[in-house]
Amino acid sequence: MAEVRWVKLELDVTAFEAARFTPYVERCRDAGIRLTTMAELGDERRWRSLYELNKECSADIPGRGAFHTYDQYVERRLAVPSYDPRGVVIALDGDEWCAMAATSDRRASGHVFNEMTGVRAAYRGRGIALAMKTYGMGFAALCGVDRVRTIHHPANTGVIAMNRRLGYTDADWD
Repeated sequence: MAEVRWVKLELDVTAFEAARFTPYVERCRDAGIRLTTMAELGDERRWRSLYELNKECSADIPGRGAFHTYDQYVERRLAVPSYDPRGVVIALDGDEWCAMAATSDRRASGHVFNEMTGVRAAYRGRGIALAMKTYGMGFAALCGVDRVRTIHHPANTGVIAMNRRLGYTDADWD
């Protein structure tokens, strides 16, 4: 079996054209979709909701395999130094968690890392992912860095195209 060549992308936040994507944030707001962060929602008391949303959205990632158990998720994703609730954007439709964009704090390496962006199937095609990524761009500034990195399976073409639209370019790091 051929080895997967992961697609590594990087965004220079100083060159990010937020004004181009602000209409997506406004469209969400006009449709009643509220963008917030785990920090604003109360963080630890909401970890189970974040886990369920992440698990459902991750099912569509090519080559993903089985998702973590809740305890593994907490241990590997939340109870780690790179987790910062200010970097996890949640899209809410009333009380319904409809999407997430999780970015981790890797400032010691000079960047933040977009771990996961996912939208529940019933909410796709509305620009929510672009809105969340735009809304969450300030997290890099909070961390004092000007780079956002991410990595994708090459078959995840829709998300790769979305990131390129935002200004991400091919990168090579170890």
